[in-house]
Amino acid sequence: MAAMDGGTASEQDRRSGPDGDRRDHDDDRPGSRRPGAGIVHPSAADLEAALDHIDGSPTDLGRLELIVRRPAPLEREVLDAAELSLIEGLVGDCWRSRGSRHTDDGAAHPEMQLNVMNSRAVAAVSPDPDRRPLAGDQLYVDLALGGDVLPPGSRLAIGTAVIEVTARPHRGCAKFRDRFGVDAMRFVNAAPGRARNLRGINAKVVQPGVVRVGDVIAVTRPT
Repeated sequence: MAAMDGGTASEQDRRSGPDGDRRDHDDDRPGSRRPGAGIVHPSAADLEAALDHIDGSPTDLGRLELIVRRPAPLEREVLDAAELSLIEGLVGDCWRSRGSRHTDDGAAHPEMQLNVMNSRAVAAVSPDPDRRPLAGDQLYVDLALGGDVLPPGSRLAIGTAVIEVTARPHRGCAKFRDRFGVDAMRFVNAAPGRARNLRGINAKVVQPGVVRVGDVIAVTRPT
């Protein structure tokens, strides 16, 4: 499927891929400028003040706000539409090829096929929309993701696809800290942030299909 690029500024550089998509590189190789260097990040007080807005996220009918494909580690493509596959996850994403340290054989973890983050949370940690894809998630949604309202086994119907929330936790790491600041990592990893799953959730595709920015998200919870 030919995906359309919504366009996002690169923190390091920008080049065009063979299909015309512009790819963003977050270059944290040895000797490179540290990701986020020179960026003024929101303070702990700013982030705390954003909680009321984040807590206003819908719980039953959400909206897909942003799609990001990772064709290779450290690369980002912002898309208007994407195909979700049972085998590949988000088609063209590197989830399958990059593998996982959480599996015995290093293969991609089937319960971590997709990373989903609350769009209000990523806006809080990154006021600059062009830097939000650096969080590394594929789907950014205006939907409450806390375990109390969206437990593992919940299903999200988006476009013609359905994805299922898995029990694998999704936490802020050193790269998240470098890109968005120490306060942001504490914000998502502290107990209130974990309860809300502010860093996001893991999910897997259970019905393949096409998703588009602006699609309504319908939630079905396990009984």
